[in-house]
Amino acid sequence: MDPITAAALAALAGSIAGEAGRQAWHGLTALVSLPFRRPTAHGLDEGSTGISSGELEVAALESNPADPLRAQALATALGVRAALDGEFRAQLEAWWRQAQTPSGGSVHNTINGKAENVVQGQHFSSSITFNMTRGTSAGTQTEGACGETRP
Repeated sequence: MDPITAAALAALAGSIAGEAGRQAWHGLTALVSLPFRRPTAHGLDEGSTGISSGELEVAALESNPADPLRAQALATALGVRAALDGEFRAQLEAWWRQAQTPSGGSVHNTINGKAENVVQGQHFSSSITFNMTRGTSAGTQTEGACGETRP
């Protein structure tokens, strides 16, 4: 497995406002909350290992996604835990593959006939305001949302 970089984790933490980012982050949070299991001479040890499970690092990065030190701490915790816990490593690899897969597929919008005031886009995170004026005679100008003037 390629290491999950601090930059990728910071980008993911910063994208939890969108549905795909929220789902990926929730998956990572659930993953690091699983018991830390590492092989020993007597079977599996689920006790205290003195090594971070990643839970504290996930919470720290979620509270401040722009902090590169928090992102690096999480990347390190995930890497160490994956090296010591084969089951976690397999689950982390599966999570990472899914997190990197674009979701939602493609969108096709079709407008037939006369259409007025159509807005197309994706992932609107705040309200959008359009201030439009319309004239009744030929040659009247219409003002768009960005201040541009169109005939």
